[in-house]
Parts: sequence; C-alpha cells; structure tokens
Amino acid sequence: MAEKITRDWFDRYMVPCFAPAPFIPVRAAGSRVWDQSGKEYIDLAGGIAVNSLGHANANLAAALAEQAGKLWHIGNGYTNEPVLRLAKRLVDATFADKVFFCNSGAEANEAALKLARKYAHDRHGAHKQEIIAFTNSFHGRTLFTVTVGGQPKYSADYAPLPPGVTHLPYNDLNAVENHISDKTCAIIVEPIVGEGGVIPADPAFLAGLRTLCDRHQATLIFDEVQTGAGRTGALYAYQTYGVEPDILTSAKGLGGGFPIGAMLAKEAWAQVFQPGTHGTTFGGNPLAATVADKVLSLLDDELLQGVRERHDIIVSHLEQLNARHGVFSAVRGKGLLIGAALAERWRGKAKTLTNLAAEEGLIALIAGPDVLRFAPALDISTEELETGFARLERAVARFV
Repeated sequence: MAEKITRDWFDRYMVPCFAPAPFIPVRAAGSRVWDQSGKEYIDLAGGIAVNSLGHANANLAAALAEQAGKLWHIGNGYTNEPVLRLAKRLVDATFADKVFFCNSGAEANEAALKLARKYAHDRHGAHKQEIIAFTNSFHGRTLFTVTVGGQPKYSADYAPLPPGVTHLPYNDLNAVENHISDKTCAIIVEPIVGEGGVIPADPAFLAGLRTLCDRHQATLIFDEVQTGAGRTGALYAYQTYGVEPDILTSAKGLGGGFPIGAMLAKEAWAQVFQPGTHGTTFGGNPLAATVADKVLSLLDDELLQGVRERHDIIVSHLEQLNARHGVFSAVRGKGLLIGAALAERWRGKAKTLTNLAAEEGLIALIAGPDVLRFAPALDISTEELETGFARLERAVARFV
C-alpha cells in the first residue's frame, strides 16, 4: 500500500520558500475545495486570482484533453495553431498589435522591462535607461522584476541589484512629473496595486502617466498580471480607465489555472524583439494556449457583467460584517479584486484572520499584513458567496 502523503512532507522535502496551510487540498469543483479529510472550503482566493472560471471547469478540461491528444510541445523553432489562435484573439480584443507568450507574470514583466530598455536604447541611445516604478508595487520574483517591485523586503537580500530603477509614491502624479526626465525609458504601473494592499489607481494618475510618457518619449507599461482576464469586470483594467499603455503584461487568470503569461505590445515596440533578442522554451506551449483561448472565449459580456454584480454583493457582505464587528477601516477594489483593510486595532494581523477563516472552511488571501484580499472565481455563485461570508463572520467573531 502506498505511503500516505502528509503535510510534514513539505517540511522534509521542499525548499521552504512558502509556509503552506496545515491542510492539503485534494479535490475541487467550482468554488469549493476539499482536503484530505473531506473537509469543505469555500474558495474566495481563486489560487491568487488565477482560477478565473473556478476549479475543474468542464469547458477548460475538455479543451485541454482534446489538445493533449494532438500536440503537447514543439519548441520555439516552430509555431502552432493554438498559440496563433490565442494571439489573434488578444490582438483583436485589445490595443496591442503583437503578443509574446511565456509562462508566468514575472516572465511577462521581465520581457516588458527588457523590451522597454532595448526600445529606448535603439531609438535614443544608452543614456535613456531609467525605469520608474512605485512603492509597494509587485512585479515578480526574478532579480530584475523584484528590483523594480517597490517592496525592499523582497529584494534587499539579493544586492547588488540591477541599477537604473526609481521608486515613487503611487497615485502621486506630481512626484512623477517632478522626477521624470529624458533619461527615463519606461514607467511600469499596476492599475490596481495587488500584493501591496489592493489600491486602485486614480483615473487622473494613469492619464497623467500617459501624458508624461508621451512628452518624454518613455514607454508606458501596465502590469495587469492580477487585474487582467476579466478580474475587474472588463477584459483588462486599462479599458475601464480609458488609458492605453504601450505594453501590457498578463498572466494569472489568463490560463484559468494553467500556467501562461503574455506580453502585449504595440507594433513599434514589438519589432525591437527580433530572433535571438529574447526567448523562452515553454512559452506558447500548445496546451497552455488552448486553455487560455478557451478562457477568453468564455469571458463574454454576460460574465463580465456578473463580475461587476458580484463585486457589489461582496462589498455589501463586508460592510454588513463591519457594521457588526468594526474590524475594517476601508473596503476597496474593482470587480472581483477586493481588499478589506483592518482597523488600527488589528493592523498586522491579516494572516491570523485568514488562518481562522480556514478553520471555519473559507480560503481567503492577504495583501500585506493589514489587508484581507478576495479574488474568487469570476463565476462564483451567490450561494457560495453567502456560505463563504457566513464562515468569514464566524472567523471574525473569534478574531475580535
């Protein structure tokens, strides 16, 4: 008989980059997850905004199974039908003229930052290399992206870091205007700061960044790794702001749980990457492309309207819970990316609350030590929301 797998195997065999929960999920359907003991959880985390159409979605599973019987991998010396179909769908639906596929959000941001640097180098010379990013931002875990991310706790131990990166306050257009110069090659910004606390950009801030980039011939990059693929109630958040970037990065929900990343770019930028300038072994994999294409085909107007409606339902639940317990100081976000900031008395204890929620049968996220984050499946049912927030209330009652 096979040896039973237990949580302590993680401590024995895995590099301890993570501190996973004490239970091990083994089965899931929609927005419900079951662990090894059969305990049920309502999932309001969505695999960190990844499972955009829930767990074990039948449409995605069928598309994957069909492609698995045809072609798994062919290498970047060839192209394939699924990736071409996916690229056309993204170009048709967005500002972009071309797409580069990779495997994660970090890889997509790495590609975007490299492309912006090379574009400036080729057009203007080596002096134009500064990248402006924002405090509390998060753009990935490669050495370049963790440097550009505005959270020193993730980068300080890896010095010396790549130079030429400046961090300015988020939503502070004056700070950017006072700093940007002809040496600036790019500004990278999250339309909603995700890991740093679920903080939406002011519309005037993003519009102002577009104006400044045009004035100084700098590239505007939108990191939509977390906000993309329907998460905010539009296909991409830039569409709700009415501000077009030059480059956009996408991942997480794009694959509905299957690993994929994408960099979308306007034609002038895309042409800077020629054979040999950048690459990937697994990017554009037929399996990943097939699943992502199916995800996008299901993100129709009705589903996106449902995202906006579910936003209101979740906010209402949080406000009602807060009226009874006074645990939150603010609720913010767009669509199904929502943050609830803990009141001063409980600051720093967001993880404690999510641990209690798990004990009550609810999976939720944090966005830093002070904010609960909710990023459920875009099609989560109202019944699952009702059940989930009843469980959260039990956790809050124990927490306060």
